[in-house]
Amino acid sequence: MFLRFVSECYCMARGNSLSLQIIEAVAERERTDPVELEPPLHSVIDPEALDSLFQSTSKRSRANGTIQFDYCGYTVQISSSGGVQLTDPATSPQADSQSATDSLKS
Repeated sequence: MFLRFVSECYCMARGNSLSLQIIEAVAERERTDPVELEPPLHSVIDPEALDSLFQSTSKRSRANGTIQFDYCGYTVQISSSGGVQLTDPATSPQADSQSATDSLKS
């Protein structure tokens, strides 16, 4: 798995839960301790459900699809292929065009 922030890539270690890896990546990006993140991940999404969503077991195959949610000002998108993208909406091209559209309406 990898985590990408615009042009930065994070290599995700196997063995750690997906939810823990997301918390650590956001904390690293924010330059803070993971326990200091507000709100805690569990108030945004169920970490156990997130960890098991794309996990294969001996009884079932990995589910197909993508999940996206906002956490600590970032958009987190996870695909069933194992890709995880972390985007800061304030720095995305869509945010710039939305700001321009909003200022035109004023």
